[in-house]
Amino acid sequence: MTNQPFPPLPPRPTTGRGRWLVPALSLAYLLFSYFLIGFRPEQLVLVGLCNGCYFLSDTTRRFITGFSIFVVFWILYDYMRAFPNYAYRAVDVADIYHAEQRFFGIVSEGKLLTPNEFFLLHHHPALDLLCGIFYLCWVPIPLGFAGYLFFANRRLFFEFSLTFLLVNLIGFTIYYLHPAAPPWFGQQHGLAFTPLTMGSTAGLARFDALVGAGVFQGIYAKNANVFAAMPSLHSAYPVVVLFYALKNKSGFFNLFFLIIMLGIWFAAVYTSHHYVLDVLAGLAVALTGIGLLRLLLVYSPAFRRLLDSFVQATAPASSTASSPA
Repeated sequence: MTNQPFPPLPPRPTTGRGRWLVPALSLAYLLFSYFLIGFRPEQLVLVGLCNGCYFLSDTTRRFITGFSIFVVFWILYDYMRAFPNYAYRAVDVADIYHAEQRFFGIVSEGKLLTPNEFFLLHHHPALDLLCGIFYLCWVPIPLGFAGYLFFANRRLFFEFSLTFLLVNLIGFTIYYLHPAAPPWFGQQHGLAFTPLTMGSTAGLARFDALVGAGVFQGIYAKNANVFAAMPSLHSAYPVVVLFYALKNKSGFFNLFFLIIMLGIWFAAVYTSHHYVLDVLAGLAVALTGIGLLRLLLVYSPAFRRLLDSFVQATAPASSTASSPA
């Protein structure tokens, strides 16, 4: 028996099993979420976006079908709040602080400081503004790049999206194997563990003050896991973006993504959201995810067929209609 690729999506969004399957999955998601983590307004936004795109047109339906990989990521991330990692393993608060101090300590006025502590004493409004802008890029840049790839190079889009998901799965696993407190936790609460359910804007509060809006206050109030500092997935995402931008031969944008990557790395430390060790761990996780997916592409025919099926399933109706049966 030979493996047949998935059939292309029907030309009309109101035909086929998606007509009832998408609303049914949406209802199941809302009900399950209500009992697991309670009602949250963003759940309705996600459901409305997915259903709206699926039923609006053939193009938007193909788009949201491809982006379902990112929907899976978001749901998994959101559900982590129901299973706080500190409930399963001891949180690393002091050890990681002392390791950071030992490897990357900066002597200032006779004291050995971590880079976070140094920048807490030596910050500047221009850097506060710049780092806030860089930190706001951590999700829009990967999503924007994915949207571009979907229309420009759909096969590479799926390689990128699956790598993004794999990197997150690796990161989430490490969060539960080794819960780690961010630098701001030690600054605000000391080096003894105290359970928290809400994050802190830390150094990004200075950005909010500069722009006169609670941009990051709103973001970190929804943080699903306070003790998930290592690895820094903020630092991992731009690495994945840059790798696939280089593969796509994106020209000037390669330099743009490089600057964004370096900026996010610096901002993560400058604002006390991550240690340098967290950033390096994020880099390692990104390279591991990229490497594993490239190995699957080289050595797994089944994975390559799966990838081809994804590409065909989201192909425009005009391109599939002319294909031989």
